[in-house]
Amino acid sequence: MKKECVAMLLAGGQGSRLYALTSHVAKPAVPFGGKYRIIDFPLSNCVNSGIDTVGVLTQYRPLELNSYIGNGQPWDLDRSDGGVHILPPYMREGEQGTWYKGTANAIYQNIGFVDLYDPDYVVILSGDHIYKMDFADMVALHKKTGAACTISVLEVTLEEATRFGIMNADENDQIYEFEEKPAHPKSNLASMGIYVFTWSKLRQYLIDDEADPNSSNDFGKNIIPNMLGAGEKLMAYRFKGYWKDVGTIQSLWDANMDLLTSDFSSGFNLYDIEWPIFARSPTRPPHFTGKDAVVTHSLVTGGCEIYGTVEDSVLFHSVTVEEGAVVKGSILMPNTVVKAGATVEYAIVAEGAVIGENAKVGAVPEGDSTDRGIAVVASGVEVGAGAVVAPKAMITANVSAEKEEK
Repeated sequence: MKKECVAMLLAGGQGSRLYALTSHVAKPAVPFGGKYRIIDFPLSNCVNSGIDTVGVLTQYRPLELNSYIGNGQPWDLDRSDGGVHILPPYMREGEQGTWYKGTANAIYQNIGFVDLYDPDYVVILSGDHIYKMDFADMVALHKKTGAACTISVLEVTLEEATRFGIMNADENDQIYEFEEKPAHPKSNLASMGIYVFTWSKLRQYLIDDEADPNSSNDFGKNIIPNMLGAGEKLMAYRFKGYWKDVGTIQSLWDANMDLLTSDFSSGFNLYDIEWPIFARSPTRPPHFTGKDAVVTHSLVTGGCEIYGTVEDSVLFHSVTVEEGAVVKGSILMPNTVVKAGATVEYAIVAEGAVIGENAKVGAVPEGDSTDRGIAVVASGVEVGAGAVVAPKAMITANVSAEKEEK
């Protein structure tokens, strides 16, 4: 059962900054890119990197995420020796059950799972990032340098650095200081929240951290500073590719729109057969466009029926855009319907929502470019015929035409 490396994927976040989109599902289960969910990307990275044992730590609204992962077959993780395992919080004998109190506590509560495989190294991942990374390269650097911890970092501008945890490193990329969202950053190496630990080292730090009643039980706030304070060797792994934390409405919209760069100038290529992104995709018939339909510069997935106009948009499976309807710069998640004459512009419409006839969602008033912002319609919501949903609006309940929703 011994494995050289085990991955632990933190997928329990509530995703409160996605507001209406995570009212019914955990953030890693949010649809992305026409046919995927966010968690497909770290899971696919594990498999493509040769890591075949993955623990997925769930907590907030886990049902849909658990069902989606299932036995791991779409990612070739349905294995008897290893594979994917769902790891919710649980009650241990003689103790009260507790939620995961922080990222470090989540791993602490699953020390027994990791010990089953007796790994030399553990890769800690987040379930809400869009990227492609070969973890094998990062593990190789970790081994070569004899580090206790290796942290993946991305070079950002100094202006952006104030929003991240910043790793200050010497000329050999050995980390000597960690700063959380510094007002005056000393470097531009932003932590990506992706770690490789030597398991024997991490295991003891987790136990010691749990014994501290004042700890936040967090990797960034506690484990990393404690290791630096104890003189452990921490290394920075410089990542050069595309990476986006899709934890906000704007970043989720931006990342979807990045997929529409036909020359892959955004740095992200879904068509790379050398590094495929696997997903549990429903079986649907081919998408259909009516004789008067106009579709330009968009991703359109199976099962869609388009009779109106779609521009610069991402459509998930089974979306219907009726005759005379216009969709621009928007994301339509599975099973949404845009009825005849309706306009959806610069918006995200969640699963199963219905936009009524001649309704307007997110359309910028003619001649007014100052009131622009992404409108969001939550799962299952009906926007009534003729209703108006303003830019930046967050709609979580049915809307009638009686007044404009802002």
